[in-house]
Amino acid sequence: MNKLIAFMALVFMVTACSDTAPEVKIQWTEVTELPQAISNNAVAAATVDGDQFLYTFMGLQRGKSFRDVSSYAASYNVSSEVWKQIPSVPDSVGRLASTAEYVNGYIYIFGGYTVAEDGSEKSTPEVWKFDPNTNAYEQVDDMLVSVDDAVSLVYNDRYIYLVSGWNDTNSVSNVQVYDTVDDAWETATPYPGPAVFGHSGGIVGNTMILSDGVELQQEGDERSFIMSAGSVKGVINPEDPTDITWNRIQQHPGAARYRMAAVGIESPAPMVVFMGGTDNPYNYNGIGYNSRPSSPLAGVFGYNINSGEWVELGEMPSPVMDLRGVAKTGDAYYLIGGMDAEQRVSNKVQKFTLQ
Repeated sequence: MNKLIAFMALVFMVTACSDTAPEVKIQWTEVTELPQAISNNAVAAATVDGDQFLYTFMGLQRGKSFRDVSSYAASYNVSSEVWKQIPSVPDSVGRLASTAEYVNGYIYIFGGYTVAEDGSEKSTPEVWKFDPNTNAYEQVDDMLVSVDDAVSLVYNDRYIYLVSGWNDTNSVSNVQVYDTVDDAWETATPYPGPAVFGHSGGIVGNTMILSDGVELQQEGDERSFIMSAGSVKGVINPEDPTDITWNRIQQHPGAARYRMAAVGIESPAPMVVFMGGTDNPYNYNGIGYNSRPSSPLAGVFGYNINSGEWVELGEMPSPVMDLRGVAKTGDAYYLIGGMDAEQRVSNKVQKFTLQ
């Protein structure tokens, strides 16, 4: 059995942007490392026979070349602290920038992109329904628009939203809604402002908060990728899950970020918490579009939905970028893998709780 690798009880007091915001503490711990370092991987958590499990699907291995775009999948028993390799998606095609969500007993894995030997990339439309009880996959209806580097969010333990993202040659503003009960897709109110990829977001109740990402700018034949600073609030109409009221909100503290992790937190205050990522966007190997190495940012912050204010939550003990999501079990949240300050693919698993 793998043992607990390190315990770092780093507790940060929140610096609130409003006197009405509650005091929050965040505590970090490193738990059993992944057997294989992985980055830009889809992550989720599930309950199996009363036990809590973490999951990672696909992503980038340490070599960071097209050969290292992986179909690797593994599960982690939180109680026994053991990682185990599990079957990859049935087509065994390695993908980057996929996303995964746990809904009503199943994990749904969306899209991503493949990388060919000549460097060409292709956004994939497939959606896989994974049963954590049997480790079996079932292919369900494809996305309406193939996207990677999109934000996925779950509403009402039924609907999964894919917000903006990259489609082959351009970013798109589409908001796609997958109904897990009917195995059917619908189109929701489009994402406002520039279409982006590599942005981040979370949801509490029917309220989404999303931030940043990268947008494509094109002048003639010249294409460039730039950070797109901005934060957005989306409120889902409970009577119609395709109807979203979008509004721009105050920007979060610090620089705009790319591929940071985000998650909705209900307690001790309803907020969406963001962490990691970088202010120097890149494709997949950690070297920026500007040819300079990218480094992760350590700051953690959250948007308090009740007060409408951002709060600063200290710093990550081990900053990482290239994240696709946060896995939640009970009151604990996990960052699985990622890329560190030396652009190395990581096998660390970082756990945090808020009080």
